[in-house]
Amino acid sequence: MSLVLRPIGIIHTPYKTREGMPIQPTGCAGSLGEVEVFVEFREGLCDLEGFSHLILIYHFHLSEGFNLRVVPFLDEATRGVFATRAPRRPNPIGLSVVALESIQNGRLTIRNADILDGTPLLDIKPLVPQFDMPADVRTGWLEKATSGAALARSDDRFL
Repeated sequence: MSLVLRPIGIIHTPYKTREGMPIQPTGCAGSLGEVEVFVEFREGLCDLEGFSHLILIYHFHLSEGFNLRVVPFLDEATRGVFATRAPRRPNPIGLSVVALESIQNGRLTIRNADILDGTPLLDIKPLVPQFDMPADVRTGWLEKATSGAALARSDDRFL
């Protein structure tokens, strides 16, 4: 089976290289970015301005190959890739929750985007707490590791 996805826009951020960029939105709190939605998809932005947060789904366009077992940024142990947020995945798709600041002429100003500049955007979904935030969440091995996420930066392990 083959699957073809078509970008609907480009994500622009201050992060020009993979190495040294934040690995989660908590590591870039307050930083601004911009989502440029291609003209043919801008009509789909109608009614989005009432939402405070968005889920951006994008392509890890510089990721090459994948590993089913990885040493993630917040740990020293080898983990299954599906128990991590590592970018080298069988299908290099990422997602980030960002704050929506404004929309003007097909451009969305966003805050807290832990995304590489020039990343192809695949989809935008509004964040709806009643749908997207279950009450009883367990975070597995990450329960002990998340305290360092705000200061963690990417290194060369997934280049």
